[in-house]
Amino acid sequence: MFVSHRRPAPFDFCLLILLVGRKWAFNITLGLTAIWGLISASAPNFAAIGIFDALWSFGVGGNLPVDSAIFLEFLPASHQYLLTILSIDWAIAQVIGTLIAWPLLGNYTCEQDTVCRRKDNMGWRYFTITVGGLTLLMFLVRFVLFKIYESPKYLMSKGRDEEAVRVVHTVAKKNGKTSTLSLEDLKACEPEGYVAQTDTSAALKRYLEKVDLSHIKALFVTRKLGLSTGLIMAVWALIGLGYPLYNAFIPYIQATKGADFGDGSTYLTYRNSLIIAVLGVPGALLGGWLVELPRLGRKGTLSLSTILTGVFLYCSTTATTSDALLGWQCAFNFFSNIMYAVLYSFTPELFPTPHRGTGNALCASCNRIFGIMAPIIAIFANLETSAPVYTSGALFIAAGLLVLIMPFESRGKAAL
Repeated sequence: MFVSHRRPAPFDFCLLILLVGRKWAFNITLGLTAIWGLISASAPNFAAIGIFDALWSFGVGGNLPVDSAIFLEFLPASHQYLLTILSIDWAIAQVIGTLIAWPLLGNYTCEQDTVCRRKDNMGWRYFTITVGGLTLLMFLVRFVLFKIYESPKYLMSKGRDEEAVRVVHTVAKKNGKTSTLSLEDLKACEPEGYVAQTDTSAALKRYLEKVDLSHIKALFVTRKLGLSTGLIMAVWALIGLGYPLYNAFIPYIQATKGADFGDGSTYLTYRNSLIIAVLGVPGALLGGWLVELPRLGRKGTLSLSTILTGVFLYCSTTATTSDALLGWQCAFNFFSNIMYAVLYSFTPELFPTPHRGTGNALCASCNRIFGIMAPIIAIFANLETSAPVYTSGALFIAAGLLVLIMPFESRGKAAL
């Protein structure tokens, strides 16, 4: 249910950013995640926690594509690699989440095959309260400690050139720089007879016109752009199935395999999860450096890291000790964080600004739709075998090979 309700969120918030801009969608999504995360701690049964999870997942699913779009649209071409390094926040968040989960779930969770009373199984409630409260704090920080400006590229796409120039000058001043951009510079680029429509009724009309799928059609307007869009959507889809098929079941795999090795307790399971999560931080940093290398670039780094992610999944099936299994899983998380760091930065660079929100939403939705299949497969598959691991590894390798035939390399080029 978590994955299934992340699926419509990218499309819903794609429409929101087309109507009201990146800024408000950026703030609203985190607030929704925080509120429903806190409320979920009060769930009286499994059905209720499933519903609350779906509601907070709606916020998470909308936040991811909006974040990358607004960050990219403020970056000059020389600093677009920072979008890759931004994914270090994802890795750090995994570490923080696991640090919180380790003591709470490790000490306040009933072991399997035991009589479980509510007071003995409060770990997950404490966890959702803590994480929800932390998310609420970050939501408030966005309003109190720093101001988010609307994307200048978004403003220009809506004909609001004067506001775009003002934002550019404000951001430049805050960074100790001076911008020479003027309204006349933008007017000089307008076709003859152009009249901007910036009022609310015009915005609503443009919003309703999106029903004709014009933004989606624009992503396939040329053969080369259509091929690029189709391939990146396929890559997101394959990873969307492969990643949760393995990664979401890492605690289960550790517990069952650990039991075979004599150390499958909940406490040790989450301790190992923390060690694995820590390896993601240097992975994201390395990804930011690799994407700027001439011989690798975005395509080479994404392809290599995705293929190696699949290779190390296969290697994990050879583990005969708990330490060996942990080592292979650390390697998997290291390269998968490089993969995701590049994927989240490379994807928005492939789409023109007026259609970037739609492109990001399409890719994110492909990821979520295929992600829904992972728990379904787990229900019917035999998890006592290595079949899910082999399937996941093959999906990663296939995705890595698809990247190689993509027609665009965005290294050293300004996003459109």
